[in-house]
Amino acid sequence: MKLKDLGEFGFIERIKQGVTGGQGIHLGIGDDCAVLDLPPGHVLLTTTDMLVEDIHFRRDWTDLENLGRKSVSINVSDVAAMGGQPRHLYLSLGFPKDFPLEGLDSFIKGFLEACKDYEVTLVGGDTCSSPGPFVISVTVEGSVAKNDYVARRGAQPGDIIYVSGTLGDSAMALHLLQNGRSPDSFLIDRHINPQARTFLGAALAAAHVPSAMIDLSDGLLADLGHILECSAAGALVEETLLPLSPSFRIEHEKAPELIRLALAGGEDYELLFTVPPAKEDLLTGISQTTALPLTRVGRITGENLKLEVRDANGVLYTPSRGGFNHFR
Repeated sequence: MKLKDLGEFGFIERIKQGVTGGQGIHLGIGDDCAVLDLPPGHVLLTTTDMLVEDIHFRRDWTDLENLGRKSVSINVSDVAAMGGQPRHLYLSLGFPKDFPLEGLDSFIKGFLEACKDYEVTLVGGDTCSSPGPFVISVTVEGSVAKNDYVARRGAQPGDIIYVSGTLGDSAMALHLLQNGRSPDSFLIDRHINPQARTFLGAALAAAHVPSAMIDLSDGLLADLGHILECSAAGALVEETLLPLSPSFRIEHEKAPELIRLALAGGEDYELLFTVPPAKEDLLTGISQTTALPLTRVGRITGENLKLEVRDANGVLYTPSRGGFNHFR
């Protein structure tokens, strides 16, 4: 069967058949609007993102099933950055009329598997034909207890800067692919199948540990810059403290300048957060519970918007914020 034989509404029904129900859903796919409940005492979190072929992904570097998974992960990551629980998701797709139906089935398979992993339910969306590239738009709604959400504002001088996991792995994979080399299985998985830190974000927020938090989509320097702008603060980052995976270190040892990928590479989808020194001791238990390393990488200063990095030789420098900017 071809997509043109199935038609738009046939394809939507095909998606609907794979969707499982979720708590608080009165009406989901199939009506003009979804009708949903939130847990008592919670506020609504909403985020949206778009993926465009050959800008955000290349189909010769990622299979469609993993692309489906990634489309969910990178969006629920924003909810994790606020300390919330993702609950409802909307998917809109634009694709050429000759797009293979089996490819779309693979995409939806990965997409719905990721929904199940993150305990989020697909409740609506849209499809349309596209004369050009494959376009994916995802909106996620989550919730968090009214007094628990964590914003980008709130970092104070003296706070310690922490990150989860390791940095630069996705960017290293992309760097190797762009240079005709094959990344190892760890690096390529970090690039095409990132994991949103939803459990960590919720645990940090519930314990009221972070003063500010953000997910690392654009790179450490760029995303830390967003916190500094919202908090009217400065920061000092220590290169020698950056958590690097063994796979990253192998390439870094050959070319030390690739440390820039850990600083500004993007698409790590780890959490970056600032912590008052009096609350640092709480991180040990949270790290153990979530099975994630949490690494101190710098501190917040009182110098408004001044971001400095100390390199491996102890030299201070002011870096470019870097990060991906669509219109730069």
